[in-house]
Amino acid sequence: MKTLSLALAAGTLTAALAGALSNSSAIAAPYKHVLLISVDGLHALDLANYVAANPKSSLAALVDTGIFYPNALASAPSDSFPGLVAQVTGGTPKSTGVFYDDSYDRTYFAPASDCKGEPGAEVAFAENIDVDSTRLDGGGKPGDYRSQIDPAKLPMTLINGKCSVVYPHDFVRVNNVFEIVKAHGGRTAWSDKHPAYEWLNGPSGKGIDDLYALEQDSLIPGTKIKTTGSFKAERDFDEARVQAVINEIKGLDSTGSHPAAVPTLFGMNFQAVSVGQKLPKAGPGDEAGLVGGYLDAGGTPGNGLAGQLAYVDGAVGELMAALKDNKLANSTLIILASKHGQSPIDPASFQPLDDDPYTKTPGYAFHIADDAALIWLKPQDRVKNLAAAQDYLEKSSKAEGIAQIQPPNALALAYQDPATDSRTPDFIATVNPGVVYTSGSKIAEHGGANVNDRNVALLISGPSLTPRSVPALVQTTQVAPTILRALGYDANELQAVKLEGTQELPAAPF
Repeated sequence: MKTLSLALAAGTLTAALAGALSNSSAIAAPYKHVLLISVDGLHALDLANYVAANPKSSLAALVDTGIFYPNALASAPSDSFPGLVAQVTGGTPKSTGVFYDDSYDRTYFAPASDCKGEPGAEVAFAENIDVDSTRLDGGGKPGDYRSQIDPAKLPMTLINGKCSVVYPHDFVRVNNVFEIVKAHGGRTAWSDKHPAYEWLNGPSGKGIDDLYALEQDSLIPGTKIKTTGSFKAERDFDEARVQAVINEIKGLDSTGSHPAAVPTLFGMNFQAVSVGQKLPKAGPGDEAGLVGGYLDAGGTPGNGLAGQLAYVDGAVGELMAALKDNKLANSTLIILASKHGQSPIDPASFQPLDDDPYTKTPGYAFHIADDAALIWLKPQDRVKNLAAAQDYLEKSSKAEGIAQIQPPNALALAYQDPATDSRTPDFIATVNPGVVYTSGSKIAEHGGANVNDRNVALLISGPSLTPRSVPALVQTTQVAPTILRALGYDANELQAVKLEGTQELPAAPF
């Protein structure tokens, strides 16, 4: 792709890329490998802006050999857990049962409870289940999630009358692409930001051969500040995992210690851009004067965010070079996607609010709020509190920046009926654009359903593809069946694809 135009304004879903693009289609043979790269927070607008300003960049090279989807939507809610679940299962929370990294299940019991007391428990699968979340290795050995996860911190459930802990892979209700690849004899690998991402093993518990998980919320050495408190520390965090993927490309395991077949399906997520969008100012190890976020509604990045975008571009270049050096470039399909966007882009719309009023909802059991709010009532007396809870939320709308309250009957249509499903919230409150529930330590967040939360970067790139921009509205759930088709497998082997009728990405010639 030689010419690009910036027709994508912040807050719109119009085509961002145009130019001298051929509409002819090529028939591509299935690929031997798929490299999935998820850049948390990367909007379609960010990609368009960056490529236009840097036409010789690595990201531009992907666009020049790929199919770009400027109107791609991430999951709703747009959190990391459901965001990646969408990409690898082809499903929404309707079939996956995954609404957030931190959620609630009406049938579970608290960690270490031995399933005593009334059912209904918070389910948090992030740094909270590490053996030691202050350490980069999570208190164990990267590549061995069982040494990194403390079973005493896991929620519990009754199975055939026996109380058992719930590992993250037990939580997702449907299978995923890694499990399918494994069933066909392929090798799989992934690297992500918490050991809790062992959920990628899927319900079988066997989806990932090589999971290289470091802890993003570990402390920067010599400080009491998390990795997320520094632009540089977050780049270093990502780069350690880039090297793990390069090891895999070279025919080694993620640690570089042992020979291993190059994975059929592998990849990683990047956190640098997301932190660059959320972090207001420089932290430990950063140059003075760096600022995160955007400078205007057109998505001009602050110098801190600009550095994070440039880093990701360079890192993607490292991965592309490794594929070429190891003679894998012609047999590997690269998919660049995002778990979620980030809101707001326009700094003038930023409105920080306190989410504490949600705890006063009648019948309250649990809520999670970043730039939307998911609220669960105590299951034992939810029916008698529903009307009062809805009335309270409606009266709180102005103070809490609520744009819309989705009550149980609306959620039953979009997901499952909260009266019968153990996971679906009783209420979801979406917010006015720019509202972020924060104490002031961050200037953007994700998790909601506004355009900035959901309109993410999505492209597929390979040497046999005819470059083009496809303006059709697509969903990141379509990544999963596209992966399987690219490898020559039947997409209907994915349970969520069959349940929800998820289609492959349009214009993919395989």
